[in-house]
Amino acid sequence: MTCKPDARRLLRSAGGGVGAILLTLAACAEPPPPAPPVEQARQALAARDGLGAEIILREMLAEGITEPEVAAYLGEAELQQDQPEEARRWLEPEAFSPDTSGLGFHMLGRLRMRDGNLPEAGKAFDRALDFIPDSPDLWVDIGRLRYLGGEQKQAVEASVRAAQLGPDNVAALQFRAQLVRDSAGMEAALPWFEAALARNPDNLTLLGDYAATLGDAGQPREMLVVVRRMIELDESSARAFYLQAVLAARGGQFDLARSLLDRAGSLQRETPAAMLLSAIVDLETGNYASASQMLDRLERMQPDNARIRLLAARSLALGGNHRELVYRFEDRAAETGASPYLATLVGRSYEVLGERGEAARFLDLAARGPMTGLHPLPSETNLDVARTRGFRTGRDAVALVRGLIGAGQYVAAIEGAEAFLRRAPGSGDALALAGDTYLLAGQGAKAADYYAQAAAIRQSWPLTRRMVAAELAAGRRQSGLTLLEYQLANNSANTAAALMLAEAKLLAGDAAKAARLLDLAIANGARRDPQAWMLRARAAVVLDDPGTARDAATRAYSLQRMNPAATALLARILKETGGDEAQILALDQKAVKLQAR
Repeated sequence: MTCKPDARRLLRSAGGGVGAILLTLAACAEPPPPAPPVEQARQALAARDGLGAEIILREMLAEGITEPEVAAYLGEAELQQDQPEEARRWLEPEAFSPDTSGLGFHMLGRLRMRDGNLPEAGKAFDRALDFIPDSPDLWVDIGRLRYLGGEQKQAVEASVRAAQLGPDNVAALQFRAQLVRDSAGMEAALPWFEAALARNPDNLTLLGDYAATLGDAGQPREMLVVVRRMIELDESSARAFYLQAVLAARGGQFDLARSLLDRAGSLQRETPAAMLLSAIVDLETGNYASASQMLDRLERMQPDNARIRLLAARSLALGGNHRELVYRFEDRAAETGASPYLATLVGRSYEVLGERGEAARFLDLAARGPMTGLHPLPSETNLDVARTRGFRTGRDAVALVRGLIGAGQYVAAIEGAEAFLRRAPGSGDALALAGDTYLLAGQGAKAADYYAQAAAIRQSWPLTRRMVAAELAAGRRQSGLTLLEYQLANNSANTAAALMLAEAKLLAGDAAKAARLLDLAIANGARRDPQAWMLRARAAVVLDDPGTARDAATRAYSLQRMNPAATALLARILKETGGDEAQILALDQKAVKLQAR
């Protein structure tokens, strides 16, 4: 279309206004020429439109462009469409033009990662670095590869490099946010997620990560706002329904949580976190058989997860499967440092089965309360078998070192842990295992050093608990308390951390702080923990609050009537608050008998 305006007519229609003339002329200007086809393909790939990019690129081939000039782009387009075999046809020949070699080898590395061939993926990424050393997207993939390969320390370094190279790159910001969340906690990760969302506000994966982090940071209202935005963008988003189910369950609305999980489809059967939530919802709604089946699957996937073990035992008890409960958990409940709750479940099951002698044994174990200090996790592999396997895999190395620790062979265990660390110097698991070995061998300062390195990669609660023990063993009590306070600042729902810190504050004479922490722990799930109520009663005594002291001590005793400490505490508080003398005498006599057992 050609536009030839008459200047005099323009002046008359615009009233002589120059601005109006310019606007009219601008409207008549020729539209900008379309971008070259290769640039259009790049734009489509950047928008994650793999099909659109493929159509453009195949048209270019039909018009005579050579395959090496578009092979890298076609490989990326096929990967975006989840077509690995088609991607292989363009990437595996490694026939790329000089200008696209960096992208080609980058995409080849992604294909190898998808195949599970991590060594070949690493080689492809190394070749890509020769061409595009400053690509933030490449460094993100290098970081993910290192993480998968057990080189978590190097993965963190790669994430830092990616963020430095691409301060506006969404993938780099998101990857950095994920690793900061692992090592520094939820609050520290939020600014990274927010920076990424400022640049791509409609990215569903990014929104899901941000929502989950908000929820874990104790910001449910903000989390709900983000989840609703996810539903606006994709009303069938499985992850959005799962996150809504998390919120509903945390609010005690378990029927709603089940409805939302069902709308999440296969996610609740394939993702460990969703599987665990599904099992908890089933427990709360009386579907014990379904919960037991799901927890059985989870326990096989995560055999060292104590929380899953306790829930699995509880599901069997509630479902009346007492013989199976005893068969599966009796040995665990008898181990040093086992959960008193697990011992109680086994004891009660023996009672139902009519075996009162065995019931009494486990109920006595439960009444002693939780063991203080840390204890070695048992190896699932016989020590002789573990020696034969050696260090073929990380799992074999862990089994061998744990077996040596369990056998009291600390020198050999330290040698094994150090050997594993030399083979996997960037592995958070190897660093934590070395810390465990030195801690149990009585070398707290050395353990603390390894734990600190592991925490820079991923600071979970189990690791933090061991870090606290190491700091105490090294004579650094305040450092240990600081770790507990940091843990609670990042996860206020951590009842175990709250109880540990409350006991420390109570011993230090800060009963008011201890009482606040205990109230928080009880509100967040410790209401059936007799130790929590015993501590609360002790704090109330110091604070001269006799009513609360009596109520808390009574609650502790009602939860565990065979606990000698709870029995003696209730007797003492009743004496101090003018309780019934006959009841006090009976409790005193019972406490003496229990302590003598």
